[in-house]
Amino acid sequence: MLQSKLFTKILREAPKDEEATNAKLLTRGGFVYKTSAGVYTYLPLGWRVIQKIADIIREEMNAIGGEELQMPALVEKKYWESTGRWSVDIGYEVFGKEEDKPNFVLGWSHEDLLTPIAARNISSYRDLPAAVYQIQTKFRNEPRAKSGLLRGKEFLMKDLYSFHASEKDLLEYYGKVALAYRKIFERCGLKAIYTLAAGGDFTAENTHEFQVVADIGEDTIFVCGKCGYAENKEISKLKSGGKCSQCDGGVEEKKSIEVGNIFPLGTKYSEAFNFKFRDEDGKEKLVVMGSYGIGIGRLMATIVEVYNDKNGIIWPETVAPFKAHLLALGSVDGGKIYQELQKAGVEILYDDRDTNAGEKFAEADLLGIPWRLVVSPKTGDKIEVKKRNEEDAQIVSLSEALKILS
Repeated sequence: MLQSKLFTKILREAPKDEEATNAKLLTRGGFVYKTSAGVYTYLPLGWRVIQKIADIIREEMNAIGGEELQMPALVEKKYWESTGRWSVDIGYEVFGKEEDKPNFVLGWSHEDLLTPIAARNISSYRDLPAAVYQIQTKFRNEPRAKSGLLRGKEFLMKDLYSFHASEKDLLEYYGKVALAYRKIFERCGLKAIYTLAAGGDFTAENTHEFQVVADIGEDTIFVCGKCGYAENKEISKLKSGGKCSQCDGGVEEKKSIEVGNIFPLGTKYSEAFNFKFRDEDGKEKLVVMGSYGIGIGRLMATIVEVYNDKNGIIWPETVAPFKAHLLALGSVDGGKIYQELQKAGVEILYDDRDTNAGEKFAEADLLGIPWRLVVSPKTGDKIEVKKRNEEDAQIVSLSEALKILS
């Protein structure tokens, strides 16, 4: 990609109405545009990051038997009435200009819609277990939209739903999802803490969250420094400085960001829709369900909150919009090297603009692409290679540069 052809331009100053680091850096770098409070547009650079994260999620969901589908964002009132969630004030009610009352809600979750769909396709123990997921835009009437992409009114989410013949089978799959989530967050460069939490509007039981320690986090968790056991402050009986209930380790209090959650739904939604299957003896039983969510935009924002310095973002290679950033300085033309890098399959952004070196370096640091390659009168027929999060650079040949990047 030629930087001169990018749809977006880098801003010199952070927007005055943004306080969170992720919002400032993502906006300045041209990754997102704030359309309204809690509503953002993913611009081309940001969308590349989102797609990298989504690909990682798809790979791990497919690996545990998830099948991808896509449900509508516009969900009719009858589905919400069946579960008693029409009155939940988190949703946006929708009605046409010729109608005098709402008959739809913009989907803030999809258990209510998916359960009757599943009931059309699952009737026997032979159909179980089953798991489907989607990557979908969600809408929630969030009165405290703040912290950039960490808390919004409209956001991108992966939600997985599983169906089981027994509580035992659900818990086995629940463990598989927990492991898959750990892999997802690790591949995105994050250390997520498995945390016991409350259920809220999704389930009456305790659930689990994946929390990333960060000063901007709105959650408070208590974590054992020895065994890693953690509880959300909302339900915790642990105390900072006290002993862990699972071992004799010391407990610490930390601010954190919730990047994922998993819910053992049990038969809550099956009862609402009379969703049953016949077991091996021909007896009818309620299907046992689970749901599992990851906020993809929030995950991108969390990565920025964790990986940054005074100069800008430092993307982990797995989710970076490009792997390398090529800068041509002075009268040097980097076009040939750019073409060779492309032929070798390197995702590369080439700063071909006629601007000064200082501006190019500053913008490269802000964008945070993992590897910076510089060609200039100083490098001659070689390339200066530097990793974004390291101080030292090295002068190497093109073939050596390709080895480093591979």
